[in-house]
Amino acid sequence: MQQTVQTKIPQLKLMLILAAATSVILVFTLTPWNIVPTLVTEDVSVIAVTNYGCVGESVLGYSVVVTDCDVGVGDVISATFYVPARDQNGYYDRIESKLAMVNP
Repeated sequence: MQQTVQTKIPQLKLMLILAAATSVILVFTLTPWNIVPTLVTEDVSVIAVTNYGCVGESVLGYSVVVTDCDVGVGDVISATFYVPARDQNGYYDRIESKLAMVNP
């Protein structure tokens, strides 16, 4: 009579496979590239003029300080500033709209 030898996957190998699968799932669900700030240049409307420069409000709702500007309140100037990438690509807006469809 022949004996059959049953092999088991070593525990370390199983843990590595689970760690790799978990990291892939986390990358696609948390999307860290949506948190990283991106440089944006857009036209902002000046809401105040101070000693440090002009304070403008962007379309995204951020207050931006532009140094060395000689304009008045209400004028539109170009400003460069950093915003989180999620504000640019609308990723979380799409997630919220999907959640709204699920919740009654």
